Amino acid sequence: MTESYEEAGEFDGREAVKGRFETLSRFGISNGPELPSRLHRLSVLPWFQCWEGQLRTEKKSKHTIRAYIVAARGFSTTSLPGEEAIDWDTAKQITVSDFYSRANPNFGRIDAWLNELGEMRPSTINARIAAVSHLLKWFGHSVPEWVQRPARRKSLPRPLGRSEVIKLRAAAMRVEDPLAHPIVTTMLDTGLRVSELCNLDIDDVDYVDLSALVIGGKGEKDRTVLFTKSTTEALEAWTPIRKMRTNLSDEFDSERALFLSSRGRRINPRSIQKMIDRLADEADIPRSRLSPHTLRHTFATGLLERGADLVTIQRLLGHASIATTRVYLEISDQTLREIYHRAQNLPEISELDVSTEVLEEITAELEEAPILKND
Repeated sequence: MTESYEEAGEFDGREAVKGRFETLSRFGISNGPELPSRLHRLSVLPWFQCWEGQLRTEKKSKHTIRAYIVAARGFSTTSLPGEEAIDWDTAKQITVSDFYSRANPNFGRIDAWLNELGEMRPSTINARIAAVSHLLKWFGHSVPEWVQRPARRKSLPRPLGRSEVIKLRAAAMRVEDPLAHPIVTTMLDTGLRVSELCNLDIDDVDYVDLSALVIGGKGEKDRTVLFTKSTTEALEAWTPIRKMRTNLSDEFDSERALFLSSRGRRINPRSIQKMIDRLADEADIPRSRLSPHTLRHTFATGLLERGADLVTIQRLLGHASIATTRVYLEISDQTLREIYHRAQNLPEISELDVSTEVLEEITAELEEAPILKND
């Protein structure tokens, strides 16, 4: 029979069971009564299943969930001196109750895990820390103040200039890849993220309304993007080739996808980046200057330079915060100043420094869809 806390006395906050302290779990020090009440009903369930469900409830994107799991895997399998090593399959099955203690920052596991991050890029380390911080907070732990994210210099993305856009569009028309022209045109005309472009279905496009429905964008938010007559013409020219490619695969997803690879499968971000690299060579533009995000950024700055207001651009880009959209305004600030001074018949001013405000949403966009080694 288990003695009550009062009957057993105060043994440093630990509960006595049959006159003896609770034994240590093979997964770490057993938890005391500190487990948050909201987790009591989950205490005997696998922590990973519960935490992953929380991420989905928060409508984290697939990319974010994947990145969080990578970080949680490294943290949960990190062993302390003298502790039994466990693999990921075992770690995932630890109960919420046991993992609560295993994750306790005061026991040193987070120190050992941070040391293992080694020579990773600052952006990667920051992303891993953000993921584990989410995990610790979900368990009710406080992230130690001494956990410092490495500083990094935030480089502002540069949109393509007018001449570069012309060269890129011409190159997309010249190359043999039939996907080049419709993809480049669609991205420059809509500002779609590369993941959103890959997920477009044929039924999402409204040729009469000159718009496309983006379902489950970043943060699982739906939105409508607009395009021009040139976009329609490019997509209509692609349609006969798409119909032929649908016969190359018996996957149901291929029948729905707007853009298909030469094998008849839905395109992926890696294949688009490869195509963009080839177009950069063809257009005599440095590969470092050209990426799917460069096309999205060029779309946004083009709207701004032609007088679109910030709220409209925010809605078209699908930004959750207008602060993220302000990054585009700050980047094109020099252009706006030059236009103003020319209109006022004043000498053009020299280039000014631009603020480098670090925003999580823009960082996520720049690091979106990591390139995989294999298809």
